[in-house]
Amino acid sequence: MKSEKPFSGDAVQIEQGRGGLSRRSILLTVGGVAALAAAPEVAAQSISERPPSPSTRRFRLVVNGNQHEFDLDPRRSLLDVLRETLDLTGTKKGCNQGACGACTVLLNGRRIVSCLALAAMHDGAEIRTIEGLETNGELHPLQTAFVEHDGLQCGFCTPGQIMSGIGCIAEGHANTPDEIRFWMSGNICRCGAYPGIVAAVADAAKGA
Repeated sequence: MKSEKPFSGDAVQIEQGRGGLSRRSILLTVGGVAALAAAPEVAAQSISERPPSPSTRRFRLVVNGNQHEFDLDPRRSLLDVLRETLDLTGTKKGCNQGACGACTVLLNGRRIVSCLALAAMHDGAEIRTIEGLETNGELHPLQTAFVEHDGLQCGFCTPGQIMSGIGCIAEGHANTPDEIRFWMSGNICRCGAYPGIVAAVADAAKGA
């Protein structure tokens, strides 16, 4: 026996000719009507849920003493602006979730994880990155201390460690090794160079 296409008029006529609509034909008909009724709603929902296209806005940052003005998507993180727009790749993108500290910079003198900071929310702020630490070709005292105390191995986390260490010293949280460990605990070193990092921060804190 030839099978009829669902929802077709022929299929319904055949069922009627057999003495009325069967349960199968009723279900097929009702299902087809429901599907057609839901289609416009699904289409409208998919259109309404599309994310709006971002509009750029103008804002200003002072990075390592240099003023920059941008027309950028306000959803961009400070980390991405530093790395992708200003090409300051010393600030590392690690977890991109604020958990590892590799992207630590100083914002108006206070240390922050730049991956969680929207650049547009800090219009006019002063940012200092690892590239802005040297003075007339001389390393920052904490950079020198990191070298002297072997406070690095692979070096990926080192820029964030140094920037966080500078903030830790400025906050007055570098008086003892235990205090340094506690206040630097947001910066992860996967190589395990913590003894050298603590020693370097403690050494630099003496001359601060």
